[in-house]
Amino acid sequence: MGIYDFKVKDIDGKNVSLEQYGGKVLLIVNTATECGLTPQYEGLEKLYQKYKGDDFEILDFPCNQFGNQAPGSNEEIKNFCELRFHTTFHTFAKIDVNGENADPLFVYLKQHSNSMLGKDLKWNFTKFLVDKEGKTIKRYAPTTEPDKLDSKIAKLLND
Repeated sequence: MGIYDFKVKDIDGKNVSLEQYGGKVLLIVNTATECGLTPQYEGLEKLYQKYKGDDFEILDFPCNQFGNQAPGSNEEIKNFCELRFHTTFHTFAKIDVNGENADPLFVYLKQHSNSMLGKDLKWNFTKFLVDKEGKTIKRYAPTTEPDKLDSKIAKLLND
């Protein structure tokens, strides 16, 4: 099973096959609207605007597992991101990333990323960079600012 075999729900509750992202560089992020790292939405949107025409996508998965920092409904989260940070990248339904109810996509990402951070995610805004073939290239800590990934994304887009 590969990353393109997964199906997820978007923020509006519609099923989405990740197969539609085949051949694109992906940045998959678990996010939260009331986290000290929430301003990273701005950096994520800048990256998206810079590379969206070059087969790059950001997949945003809100998660309320860390300090109850994404307490809103999917609709409230969507409105917050669009109004406060003007996000235009794809936001999906709120999920769990750890534990017995962890979304299968994040189970897969954790299993297929070599990380010294351990298997479980430690906080919101953990980032997974995926190449055009669907291979998880690297897992980045929540404190890694989106602009620090710019050159890595550019390199993957040009490979």
